[in-house]
Amino acid sequence: MLHHRVNGYDMAYIEVGQGETLVCVHGSLSDFRVWSSVLGPLSQRHRVVAVSLRRFFPEHWDGVGGGFTIDQHSADVIAFIEALGTPKVHLMGHSRGGHIAFRVAQQRPDLLGRLVLAEPGGDLDASLAPSGVAPGSLPPLRTHVVAAAEKIAAGDIDGGLALFVDRIDGDGAWRALPAAAQQELRDNAHTLLGQVNEQRRPYTRADAEAIRVPTLFVGGSNTSGSLPVVLRALAAHVPAARVAMIPHATHVMFEQDPVGFCRVVLDFLGGQPYR
Repeated sequence: MLHHRVNGYDMAYIEVGQGETLVCVHGSLSDFRVWSSVLGPLSQRHRVVAVSLRRFFPEHWDGVGGGFTIDQHSADVIAFIEALGTPKVHLMGHSRGGHIAFRVAQQRPDLLGRLVLAEPGGDLDASLAPSGVAPGSLPPLRTHVVAAAEKIAAGDIDGGLALFVDRIDGDGAWRALPAAAQQELRDNAHTLLGQVNEQRRPYTRADAEAIRVPTLFVGGSNTSGSLPVVLRALAAHVPAARVAMIPHATHVMFEQDPVGFCRVVLDFLGGQPYR
């Protein structure tokens, strides 16, 4: 495990492979370990750098104190990329990490070659409400975050995690996770307390239209809820965006079909597809 000191914080990361740099940003309740199933295939073509954001494992945060906001994490990723010392990197984010990667692309497109957003998390404002969907009719992301965080704050760690995971991937999703994946979520459980007040702004049409980095959106064909709606709305307005859907997969599509996920990502990044 390696570290870069960015914005007064030691950001942990792991690095494998050689070639053009691909920086990977995890989502809620995760850390750099979440990418383990795709590190091998991706590192055949790229230098893959998987980061852990501020307050996530290997830090064991108790949820007390500041610094846990979308803006802080975006600023940390920007500083981290600068610290790598390469002219440009490719940037990939999943879920909440996709939201952060989106904001980095807005602020510092000069740092990026290409952008991969795997079901980026967040809410849509009225300017991005899809046809036939009334503005505000989608349940706000923060609703289930708050409910899960309340359980965790009360000491019911597994109950809070089950509520959060099942809300995204359906009833029973938490129980179906392998023991190692459950432990990764437990290691980061208290970050959900910070996420309650992370100050995440809704996506706007102007936000999407301002992205000037070649962008690939990746989704799971069986993902339910608001995530597919957000993906389609953003992809419709990010200039020349591409969309790839992983068949028979849900929100953690890179764990469920790592070969299929790596194939579409490597093809987009310009390397020979993984077979």
